[in-house]
Parts: sequence; C-alpha cells; structure tokens
Amino acid sequence: MPDASHTPDPACRQLDVAIVGGGLAGLYAIHRLRKLGLTVRAYEAGSGIGGTWFWNRYPGARCDVESLEYSYSFDEQLQQDWKWPERYGTQPEILKYINHVADRFDLRRDVQLNTRIKSAVFDTRANEWAVTTNTGEEIRARYCVMAAGNLSTPRVPDFKGIHDFKGKWYHTGLWPHEGVDFSGKRVGVIGTGSSGVQMIPIIAQQARHLTVFQRTANFSLPARNGPMTPEREGPHKAEYPARRAAAQETPFAIGGYPRPTRKTLEVPADERARTYEAKWQEGGSISYLYSYTDLLVDKDANDTASEFVRNKIRGMVKDRKTAELLAPKDHPIGTKRLCLDTNYYETYNRPNVSLVDVRSDPIQEITATGLRLKSGAEYEVDALVFATGFDAMTGALNEIDIRTTDGAVLRRHWEGGPLTYLGLMVSGFPNMFVVTGPGSPGVKTQMIASIEQHVDWIAGTIDHLATHQLDRIEPTSTAENEWVNHVNAVADSTLYPLANSWYVGANIPGKPRVFMPYVGGFDRYKKRCDEVAAGGYPGFTLSRHEPAPAR
Repeated sequence: MPDASHTPDPACRQLDVAIVGGGLAGLYAIHRLRKLGLTVRAYEAGSGIGGTWFWNRYPGARCDVESLEYSYSFDEQLQQDWKWPERYGTQPEILKYINHVADRFDLRRDVQLNTRIKSAVFDTRANEWAVTTNTGEEIRARYCVMAAGNLSTPRVPDFKGIHDFKGKWYHTGLWPHEGVDFSGKRVGVIGTGSSGVQMIPIIAQQARHLTVFQRTANFSLPARNGPMTPEREGPHKAEYPARRAAAQETPFAIGGYPRPTRKTLEVPADERARTYEAKWQEGGSISYLYSYTDLLVDKDANDTASEFVRNKIRGMVKDRKTAELLAPKDHPIGTKRLCLDTNYYETYNRPNVSLVDVRSDPIQEITATGLRLKSGAEYEVDALVFATGFDAMTGALNEIDIRTTDGAVLRRHWEGGPLTYLGLMVSGFPNMFVVTGPGSPGVKTQMIASIEQHVDWIAGTIDHLATHQLDRIEPTSTAENEWVNHVNAVADSTLYPLANSWYVGANIPGKPRVFMPYVGGFDRYKKRCDEVAAGGYPGFTLSRHEPAPAR
C-alpha cells in the first residue's frame, strides 16, 4: 500500500491528536490512539517511516538488544508470525519489520512523510495546539504527542575547515541510502561510540587504510551474534506473554536474565572471574551488568567488572600501546551506553588499521586533504566519517519552536536543563505529551517496551479526560521540580554521573550538564506511572476548558 499522504491538505487540518515523528513511537501512538476513536496523524521529516532505523544506515548498524525482545508486544499474532533471521537485528531487517507492522495495521494512511514540524503553539483560549510544518501547512489539534526520538538530531562537530575538505564526508545518522563503497580509499573515522564500534570492522575490510581518531575509549562486549536457531526462537515464542510480563518487572525491561542476588565483593575472586567469563562467552550487555546487585552503584565492585574487560582487550589487541588506548580508564563500565561488537578489538590487529589518540593531541582542523592535529601532525584521507553521535534527548524538541500564547517557551523553560514530570509532560505546556523523553527511563531500557508503556499511559490519560468531561491536563511546577530532583537523586546514588556521556549532554558544547534519563529502573518507573493514573493524577491539573465566546 502506498504511503498515504505525501501531499498535505492546503486548508488547516483539524485533529484530535497531532503526532510528531513516524518512528516506532509515532506508529504505535497511531495504532493505540485510533482505538479510542480519535483522529490522529503523524508528521515525519523523512521520506519513509522508521525513525532512527530509517536514518541510521551506516555499515554494520545493528540493534544491541536481542531481536526477540526488541519488538512490539501489543499483538500476540504479530509476535508469533514475524521471523527474525538473526539473534540481533540489522538495520535493514528492523526497518523491514517496522514497514510490515505499518502495513499490517494500516498505519501509513495517518503518516505524512517529508514533513518537518517547525513550530507548535498552544492556543490557551482555543485550548488547542497550532502546529506548523516546513511547507506552511497548519494543523490544529487538542493534544500533541512528541514522538521525535532521543537520537534523532545528528551532531557534526564544528571543526574548523570542514567545508574545505575536498573528499566526501558522512555522518552515521545521515547515511546515504545508496550506501558508500570505501574500496581502495584512505578513510578516517572520528568517534568510537556505538556506531563507530559497529562500523569500524566493516569499513576496515573495504578501505585501503583506515585511521580511527579516538577521543574516548568505550567498553564493548562481544555480541555473539548468529543465525536465529529453533532452539532459541521456539521456547521464547512459546512463552512470549510470560516473558513480556517478567520483563516489565526488571530495571531494563528485558526478561530472561535471573535477577542477581549477591554483591560483587561477597564473592571469591576466582568465582567472580568464572561468572564474568561465562557472561563474556554468552554475549550481550544486560547479562554482564546483571552479574551482581551492585555493579552500577559501588565503584570497587565495578572496578572488578571493568578490569576484566580491560584485560580481555589487552589479550585481543597485539600492539600493547594500542591496547591500552582502547582500554577505557575514565569511566566505570555500564555508565555510558555499553557497546556490543563483532570483531571490533581484533580489527586493530589488521595492518591497514591505525588508532590515533585525539584526547592527548586534539583535532585542530580539517584540511583540504584530511585533518591536522594540535601538534601539527597531518593525516591524509579520501573520506571522513563522523561517528560523533547526537544532541540526545532534548535536541529534537529544541529544534521545534514550542511555546504557548501565554508566553511560555520550551527552549527558555529548558535553558538550565530539561524539566518534566515523569518524563511525560512539561509544566506550562498543557496537553503536550513526550514519549521516552528526559526524566523517563527510555534510553536505559529496551526502547520499544518504554514506548509502549508511555503511549499506553498517554492513551489512558486522554481516555480518562474524555470519560470525566475534561479536556486539559498539565503537571504542576511543584510536581515537575520534585520529579527532576528525584531523577537527579537517583542518578547521584549510582556511578552514572561519573561518566562524561551523552546522558548528561557532554558531547554538545554549551549544553547544560544535567543527568537526563531516569535510572531507577523501568519496573519502579512503571509502578509510579500506574499509581499516578490510578490515584486520579496527583501532580497534574485537570480541567474543563470553556471555549472563548466568538467575536
């Protein structure tokens, strides 16, 4: 079925709910809110649906959560019917799945592609949002759902001379759909986060020479990816409902891993080493961090897990200097997004791969033929790849001019860091919901589980308002401040703030250093959201709006 709406209506469109984003969150919002009989429409900047899986087409792009977990749970038949070919889904396979879901549930007719939202203004008198697109179309809607994504605003560093470079440069989050062939080329990759770790082994197989410019080493564990076997798929699908329910009772919203019962340092060193080795051989990140109860709250405990992985790196990488550069020493394992890889460290044993430490010798400028470091050292390359991440969690919303006719401006409200209540709503901005935003556990969980939980809560809230003849909801500033303080207090009780990560906006110059995700666990968060809804929405102001008399 063709995408329904490349062509916008010239007249102002009236909706119950306007949805910003056509990725996993936007699509589920369409499905869920339609069930309430609401008129909905999602606006997507891309030429296709899929969000992060539409844009991130770089070589080796793959999910770091197992396929059988990283999928929608709202329809049992969908879960049974879809066949994942590998343990971890590739970008093309996940995008294929998303398109299948859109077709299966007829979601495309309510998605408008090639449409970027420029502004969203809440009209207090009319009690509705006026949303304007880049083509000048105006949409009026009672509710606005921001499903714009956490990692959807690519950051290309503002290096001096970048426009002088005579070769081609690419960003992992804006990869050409036709792909890139690096055969025979000298390639420079800047950045060794998750996308860098995934793409470097692939590019190394093509390039004449690959130079990796690393500022910060990241921990990466082996994915142990492989074809989906009947032994893995059969039992999982047979127990899907129970497994999904069990996942909701875990911090990461991922089931299948026994909850740890012992503290790290209570265990003898040789037994601890055997546990880490078993987890290393098993593959995956959640299992490793779930070895003991205190790996993310006790530095001495974490040191044992960190050093185990550092020693693995030293054993895999033959050149001792390179191995030490690749072994992270500036943050505890798990406090940044833990990468998964296939042959990442082994790639540095190839004769056509070299590692450059740009922490001790920073990049000074991009030149016509490559780049120059502060020391004056020059590297000639034919192509540059920026694996430099995103303006995470707040970037997508701050790109939109969000305000109210009462004078509230979201960018101003968030100048000192993002403020939300439950990560779901913002005080002063009625009837605007945010999916997996700052203050929610989204990025620290299996994202689709958080998306479904958020959207279900939003749908339940809108239904509650309708049932009680109400039509406006917003959090109080007191509840918002208390929640932000709680999010920070929970973070401060862990090791997370010790890392200079995108969780605190450290990769964006000038961005306020505020710990943004809720790390108290999906299980605790969901319980709190459920209690708020069941208790009549304490912390929120619910009201009935009386339309202003016509003039």
